[in-house]
This record gives sequence, structure tokens and C-alpha cells, in this order.
Amino acid sequence: MSASPAASARSGRRLMLLAAGCFVANVLIIRALGRAGADVWMIAALRFAAGLALCLGARRGELDLPALFTRPRLIFRGLLGGASTYGFYLTVVELGAGRATFLNNTYVVFSALLAVWLLAEPFGRRLALGAAAALGGLGLLTGAVFGLTRVGLYDGVALLTALTAAWIVVAIRQLHREGVSTTTIFASQCVYGLILCVPFVLARGQWPGAPLAGGLLLAGVCAGAGQLLMTRAYRDLAVAEGALIQTLVPLGIAAGGVLFFRETFGAAEILGGLLIVGGSLLPMLPGMRRAERRPA
Repeated sequence: MSASPAASARSGRRLMLLAAGCFVANVLIIRALGRAGADVWMIAALRFAAGLALCLGARRGELDLPALFTRPRLIFRGLLGGASTYGFYLTVVELGAGRATFLNNTYVVFSALLAVWLLAEPFGRRLALGAAAALGGLGLLTGAVFGLTRVGLYDGVALLTALTAAWIVVAIRQLHREGVSTTTIFASQCVYGLILCVPFVLARGQWPGAPLAGGLLLAGVCAGAGQLLMTRAYRDLAVAEGALIQTLVPLGIAAGGVLFFRETFGAAEILGGLLIVGGSLLPMLPGMRRAERRPA
């Protein structure tokens, strides 16, 4: 017997929160490793390799390998997923973590609007207020709102990456509706991400030592687990609400900076964190039932 829409939505929220925790761990591990010799292509390739290992290991029974090379939407999702992952890491390097995180997370709004158009999902007042609060909070938390008057090439790359991420989460919902398994959807990103990254890794020939490689693989496992959980969560959760929960990731990273790297929060950052929490929780509060009743 299938779960009720309300129970499915609650399960999706729990999975999305767990995914956010995995993404936070991924970033904090990479940060702890420092700049020890791994470039962006290597970090991305190890992330995809770890994710593919998860699919071939723990979730092999759900993996439809032929579909990865025959379904156009899966192929396109995989190619764009690989490119957007690299784009995010690139903009973090070129723009700094705060500005890049803020611009990339504008996908929360783009994905919600795309979901209204392509999936007929609701985007009511509560979701709109939550998105506005979360984006404002991200701007304060990262300090990006104080420096957006100077716009350059990599700002455009970050916005393009945000648009790509928005299309990807909508595509995940579409693929779930078509009966494609969570593992197959995630594996498409890993396979085509590796296809994109490996030639650049081989051309650069920059190989990390064993300790760094081990740490990056651990970070990749965290990212892979987070991506798998997030993909599964979108089976039961509307795009706008799931994307809002993911705005908790920068807040978790900032909290990790306080706990592990002795960073401090000022008044603007604290206000930003409160806005993110408030914006992310707003759609979950009692009273938003229409989104839970929509067909999955």
C-alpha cells in the first residue's frame, strides 16, 4: 500500500535534510584538506567516481545501465549535471565562496518557476516568501549583497550554473514521473560527469598524494550520498520546497566554520542565518496542504 501524499512529503523533507547534511560534510572536508594540490577537475572527477561506486555497489539492483545511453533526457541530465558541478567549483575558486554560493543558489527561484511551467506545481505566497527570505539570508550570510555592484564573467557563469541546476531538479522530477529509478537518475550525472572530467585530469597530470586522495574520496562519498538522497527526495517533494531546504547547506557550512575553523559571526551573518532557517521552514509549517496533495 502506497503512502499518503502527506506522509510522502514528510519522508521527502527528511531525506532532503539528510542530503543537506551530507553536502555540508563534503564542503567542510574539502576545506579541511586545504589547498594541497588537487585542482577543480580532480575534485569533481573524484566526486563522480565515488558516486558511481555507490550506484554500482549499494544500489546496483536499481541501476538501469542501458537507459543511461538510450534515454535522451537522462543523457542531457547527466551532461548538464556534470558541467554544473564543475561550474560551481570553478566559480567558488574565481569569485570566492560567499559570492559564488549566493549566485548559484538563485536556482531556488529559477527551479520553482520552471516547475510551475513544466510540472504544473504550485508556487504560492508561502513558497514565494520563503524563497525571498532564504535568498536574502544567503546574501547576508555570505556577504555577497555588499559586492554585487561589480559584475564580471564568472558572475555570469554562476548564474548560468544556477539556471542549469534549476533545469536539472525539474528533470529529476520528470524522470521520476516516467518511472526511472533514483539510482539510474543519479548514475547519469556520475557517468557523464566522468566523461567530461577525465580528459582534463589526464591532460593536466596533477595527481594528489595518498592522504589527499583519500580525503577527497571521502568528501566525494559524502557528496554522492547527498546527491542520491536529494534525487530520491524529489520523487515525493515539490521542486520549490526541496530547493528551499537546500539553502540550509551554506548555513551548515558557516556553522562548521565556527565549530571547526574558529570563525565568528557578525550581526549581518546571524540575521542571514535566521532568515535562511525561517525561509526554509516556512513551507513545512501546518497549513500548506495543497502542495502535499499534488500527484507525485
